[in-house]
Amino acid sequence: MWLQGLLIGLALAAFVLIAIEDVIHLNKAKTTLLLGTFSWLLLFIFGPAALAVDDVTEALNENLLEIATLWLFLMAAMTFVAFLNAKGLIANLIYRLLPKRIGERGLLYLTGLFAFAFSSLADNITATLVSLTLVLSLGLAPKKTLRFAVLAVFAVNSGGVALITGDVTTLMIFLAGKVRISELMLLALPSFLSVMLLATLLLPGLGGEVNLVREPRETRRLDRLIAWLFLATILSTLGLNVLFGVPPLLTFLFGMSLMFLLGHVAERRSDSEERRILDYIRIIEFDTLLFFLGILLMVGALKEARLLEGLAQLYALMPAMQANYLVGLLSALVDNVPLTAAVLKADVSMNDAEWLALTYAAGVGGSLLVIGSAAGVIALSKVREVSFMSYLRFFPALLLAYSVGYLGAYWLGGQITNTPVTLALSSLG
Repeated sequence: MWLQGLLIGLALAAFVLIAIEDVIHLNKAKTTLLLGTFSWLLLFIFGPAALAVDDVTEALNENLLEIATLWLFLMAAMTFVAFLNAKGLIANLIYRLLPKRIGERGLLYLTGLFAFAFSSLADNITATLVSLTLVLSLGLAPKKTLRFAVLAVFAVNSGGVALITGDVTTLMIFLAGKVRISELMLLALPSFLSVMLLATLLLPGLGGEVNLVREPRETRRLDRLIAWLFLATILSTLGLNVLFGVPPLLTFLFGMSLMFLLGHVAERRSDSEERRILDYIRIIEFDTLLFFLGILLMVGALKEARLLEGLAQLYALMPAMQANYLVGLLSALVDNVPLTAAVLKADVSMNDAEWLALTYAAGVGGSLLVIGSAAGVIALSKVREVSFMSYLRFFPALLLAYSVGYLGAYWLGGQITNTPVTLALSSLG
């Protein structure tokens, strides 16, 4: 009993340290990795008599296999994005898409569209940094900059839910076998509509025009070729998984290996002392990957100690549709990665439409508060106009957009998967 209490205490400590990361200036990757590994050490040394060492070892190996699959996929995707961002191809894409002069209202919609689309292809951290760089370059008044930043945070989180390349919680749910890629792509429609709804709600106070300063960077033929390779890797990942069940990890590792091979050939033909392409694997967000490692280890330890059964009770007390909605609201206060991992480890029984709804809730719910997602935390640190209280002013609009998107995700999932959603919807009343 004391061991279970200690593991709960360690988990709570991890959540608190994640929440106050910017206050204590201690990277959450360090704390979660420490507490996650310590939890498993306690299980090995002081585990219940009924839990043999071989059982703990087998459970740890299964946990590490899940983590390794997630880790390697993210590493490959982030390496592609790190290269493209460093070469200026992402910035050049922005300059091509945006006109030289545009009204603030139209620019707000375009900002939401860009953040939504880009976050589907890149990790949320990169997508947020690029989107906020665009917002800050506009030279808008502080109140207007705040509106653009709020939309960028919500759009980044929304865009990531429809593709496994966009959000780690979506990838986690997919790798657990709860949803298929063909089903996930359905989430793009309600997610996009919720972003456009929020943009409409943020329009009051905007009405001027903006002159966009263009600073395109010269790119090499090799850089453009790798950009096309990245797009081809994404498309082939989706197609091969749907048609032949090929694991996305395999396709992305193959694409990354082709990227390295192209770089090797180009470097042999060039006298340039530029960074070798293989080196870009060293500049990805390894602290983010270590955070995922630590938090997933911790949640795995909680499962082995039978401490996630309480979460399953939430789904026993109310319909899954309502429980998933609450999980999304809770993710505004608690990091969505451990929440999603906890639901998956609790072996909750849900149909396809309900798993799709959870995917949306876990990915977008963190947008309701500025501290609820990595995108929000980055906005808090990068945009002077963004604070906890200034962001909180937009909570009603954010909640409405989240709720509409959630209902849309659940309804559409039910239509496609032949789930009787009308009965579940009626239970809300």
